[in-house]
Order: sequence, then structure tokens, then C-alpha cells
Amino acid sequence: MSPVRRLAAASALFATAVAGCGLGPGKDEGEVSLTVTRDYGTQAMVQKTDSIRESDTVIRLLDRNADITTRYGGGFIQSIDGLAGSQSGGRSSDWFFYVNGIESPIGSAQYDPSGGDRIWWDYRDWTAAMRVPAVVGSWPEPFVHGFQGTHWPVKTACRASASVCTEIAKRLADAGVSTDGDGTEPIVIQVGTWNEIRDEPDVALLGGPPDRSGVFARFVSSASRPFLEVLNQQGQPAGSIGKGGGLIAALRPGDGPPTWVVTGTDAKGVAAAARLLGPALRNRYALATQPGAGATEVPVP
Repeated sequence: MSPVRRLAAASALFATAVAGCGLGPGKDEGEVSLTVTRDYGTQAMVQKTDSIRESDTVIRLLDRNADITTRYGGGFIQSIDGLAGSQSGGRSSDWFFYVNGIESPIGSAQYDPSGGDRIWWDYRDWTAAMRVPAVVGSWPEPFVHGFQGTHWPVKTACRASASVCTEIAKRLADAGVSTDGDGTEPIVIQVGTWNEIRDEPDVALLGGPPDRSGVFARFVSSASRPFLEVLNQQGQPAGSIGKGGGLIAALRPGDGPPTWVVTGTDAKGVAAAARLLGPALRNRYALATQPGAGATEVPVP
């Protein structure tokens, strides 16, 4: 055999060995959704569906679909399509990413996505709240595919009217949500007026500022009924909603499954919030509603 042929045969053998040792792209893992937005989801930059392989990470997926720069040895995203992290006037903005509506506890270079995942990158001012651990904007996640390989069971704790409880159950079923799962703790959906659910685990956070709850809205008690105060992207009051006010938000103070809240200042507010459970939540951190005005994104732009 000539030297050239021996070299070609050796190269082919080496390539086969590499593939056999798992150093290639690996098997097809299905499709994922990639969303890139800015300013708490108010402006879309990228919206794509892409197939992933066994070797893919979140940052590789992003790199295939957008122009990126990194820092800290490639483990931190500095810019996407020219929009870079910055500090100005005492305020800081950077890129954050969520998988199925949950802020990742590990870097994008370490996170291995799974088929069906919804990956969302958002560029935001984090001065008022450095962490927003869970959001509603990847609906119907995390109810369908879970997070980091765990598919949590779903439990609805509904104190609203029978018609509202039935509507929520139907909307979950229509989205393909099953109450079964392989996690030991469930995702709990708390449904009821603020006065009915305020003492439930995690829910009390909605009475405090966004740097505690991760939600740019809070309920304030008053002599007659509570009112819902909505905040802007800087964490400042942007308005208040009294009678008929509703809110859908997600809370996750620990490492377990999030708690979703469908609540309101009164029964009408809860019913209005329940009607928002669906695609209207996409690319929203949280969503409020008020009579005559309809849905209001939270934080308020």
C-alpha cells in the first residue's frame, strides 16, 4: 500500500474511533425552542426552533442561531447580536437565560438541553432584582417537560369558584399538562384571592419587593380590600389596581419546583387572571389584568 493510501486509511480509522468513543455530535435529541428578547421580554430579537444533538449545550445552540461574544473564558455571554452587558447611571444590564421558565443555576456552557425545552435569553436591567428565579413566559413549561431532567407532578390548590377551577384544569389539559411526574415535590398552582392564599408557602413573597419575590408586583393590604401595585423595570411603582385586579406569577425561593400563583384582589380578579392562562403568557415575566384595560405585562415597560 502506498504511503498516501496508508495515511488515508489511518485517518478513516481514527475518525471511526473518535465517533465510537462518543466525541462526535451524538444522537439526535429532538427539537428545542430558542427565544432571545430584551427588556423583560418586551422586544423580540430571535425566535427559532432548532434540532439538538447529544453534545449540544445551551451556549452552542445560541451560537448557531445568533452572533455572540463571551467573557470569563467563554462561560459568560457578553453580547448577543451586538447588544452587550453594560453599566450606566448606577444601573446594570446583562443577559440571563431560562430553561422552561426557570433561571438556570449553572452556566450556559454546562447546561445540556433536552428535546422539548424552551430556552429563553433576556437582556434586562437587574438593578432592582438581580435574581428572578422563575417566570411564566415559557408556557406551558415547566409543566410539560420539567427542568434539568426532572418532570415534576402538578397540583392545583384551587379556592376559587367551581367554574374557575374547571377552566384552569381545562387549560392545563389542553396544553398537554399531566398531573403525574417523577419528582418528589409537585409544582403547586395556588388559585384564589390574595386574602385566601397569602399565607401559603412561598406566596407571602408577593407582599414584598422584587428583590425578594422576583416579581415586579406586590399586594398591599388596605381596610376594605387589598390592591395590586405594579412596578416598572426599575422597580418603581407604575400604578395600582383595586377592584377586579388579577395576577399570574411564578415564585421559586429555593431549589425545588416553582409555585405558580393565579390570584387577584377579589373573585372577579381571580377569574380574569385564570383566563390569561395560555399563550398570552409567552415572553412575559408575569402578567396582571385590570377591568377595562385587559392584560398588563409585569414589569410595566
